[in-house]
Amino acid sequence: MNENEISKHIVECAIEVHRTLGGPGLLEDVYEEALAWELTRRELRVERQVSTPIVYKGRTLATPLKLDMLVEGLVVVENKAITAYNPVFEAQALTYLRLRNLKLALVINFGERYVRDGIHRVVNGL
Repeated sequence: MNENEISKHIVECAIEVHRTLGGPGLLEDVYEEALAWELTRRELRVERQVSTPIVYKGRTLATPLKLDMLVEGLVVVENKAITAYNPVFEAQALTYLRLRNLKLALVINFGERYVRDGIHRVVNGL
């Protein structure tokens, strides 16, 4: 399965989670857990809170970044549950992609009235 096929499943599952939980208003961790459960039901491999080291001039820094989710080892998912979306989230996702040498991330804001309006695709050379 490639990145685009995986992202299709992620989007479908995010919509299902948002609909089932009644839309916005919950904490990010709640949406993340439900999304992980939906994805594993589809037999996709999901890792949560994935530690990603930062290397600076050949030295690994003591404080790693934490990806919200990594699906099938290929697609980064950053979950948000906020009313005011900030484009810096996409810049952060691009940084995660570069650090892990991956191509696709989805920033999903469950704080939107319609979650489909809160899904932002971030690519790194795809």
